[in-house]
Amino acid sequence: QVQLVESGGGLVQAGGSLRLSCAASGRTFSNYAMGWFRQAPGKEREFVTAISWSDGSTYSVDSVKGRFTISRDNAKNTVYLQMNSLKPEDTAVYYCAANQAGRLYCSGYGCYNYWGQGTQVTVSS
Repeated sequence: QVQLVESGGGLVQAGGSLRLSCAASGRTFSNYAMGWFRQAPGKEREFVTAISWSDGSTYSVDSVKGRFTISRDNAKNTVYLQMNSLKPEDTAVYYCAANQAGRLYCSGYGCYNYWGQGTQVTVSS
């Protein structure tokens, strides 16, 4: 049974940083793509960034390029999201997700098979 457990959310001032972690378990993820999504109050869940577990290639939306970095630690089966220069509009629940087909550039909600429970990120102005 696949489990994705996020941690690292919290309250931070604008301009600050946070690092989210996603611990994955339940199977071998070497052929997966792992992604981060976020959902702000009253809005739809949106794709943020993804990483190919096999070769570390990444893909991000323009609004976070240069501020957010996704990475993975194969030994720990953990994916990270380093968020710098945070803005109030980054406030959302952040979800880790696993794409079994390994399609890095497939950013739709339906591309992902497994989801974590989410972690709240709040950026104050």
